[in-house]
Amino acid sequence: MWQPTASMDAIRARAEMYAQVRTFFYHSKVLEVETPLLCSTTAMDPYLDSFSVSSGRFLQTSPEFPMKRLLASGSGPIYQISKAFRQDEESSRHNPEFTLLEWYQPGYSLLQLQEELLALLFLLGEEVGVVSWASVTCRTYAEMFESIVGLCPHTCTDEALVVVAKRETGFEGELARDSWLDLLMSHVVEPEMPEGLLVLTEFPAGQAALAEIAPDERGRNVAKRLELYIDGVEVANGYQELTDGVEQKHRFEFDNKQRLANGAVQLPIPEHLVSALRAGMPATSGIAVGLDRLLMKLMGKQQLSDVICFPWGRA
Repeated sequence: MWQPTASMDAIRARAEMYAQVRTFFYHSKVLEVETPLLCSTTAMDPYLDSFSVSSGRFLQTSPEFPMKRLLASGSGPIYQISKAFRQDEESSRHNPEFTLLEWYQPGYSLLQLQEELLALLFLLGEEVGVVSWASVTCRTYAEMFESIVGLCPHTCTDEALVVVAKRETGFEGELARDSWLDLLMSHVVEPEMPEGLLVLTEFPAGQAALAEIAPDERGRNVAKRLELYIDGVEVANGYQELTDGVEQKHRFEFDNKQRLANGAVQLPIPEHLVSALRAGMPATSGIAVGLDRLLMKLMGKQQLSDVICFPWGRA
């Protein structure tokens, strides 16, 4: 139990990956920054559980909030390789302590950020991994969901959604609409995703989190959000960032109401972030990449413990 679960090849590959990431952003003139892991507030997502410490501080689920405060202060393009923490997430694809690459590009559209993400992944595939990705599949959330589930996630009734979700997953509890969508995505859609790189865009508006909402080409309100999957494993999550402080506070308050309904602890509103948005964060797109999962896919491994020195059970 004292020995690492990752091989020395994996440990060296991680070091090489970090070096390549830093070189990529150095040449792109994106500034590396460092922000606190312990903060007075944390992610408000009703389905995330943060670690808290006796001082009343929280270990961050991502460096997003303080990085956005830097953007509002005029930092320009920034990135960070950071540890992040989430309770009750332990499996072959989850570890409660993990490593994120997160970056923000003021003035970029989500499509421009997607192109930069893919450029980085192609580079890492060539320089670090034992795989190469010749092409990428791009689909909207609705296209992928409807082709596999048979329902449009934007327009189907709640009743139809629940019937299909219970039939396909066997789950018999009561959930909110977006939770049923998430259940179908994880249990039914993801196993049917094509191999290689897949980018999903235009998520249901209820899954916007910290992203902007805007009409799609059919006039339906969608979240300006993307997720990147590799062989059906989610590796990256990006937003065309919400910059409206008033709207963001309303969403945080709604998250707390949902947490209360779920029986979870309500959390302090991240007022520092709200104030930064009100002061004027520039139009920005940002993305977080799970580096442990990315390294796992680059090396053709099946579980995170193959690329983490000391996972949760040995930490």
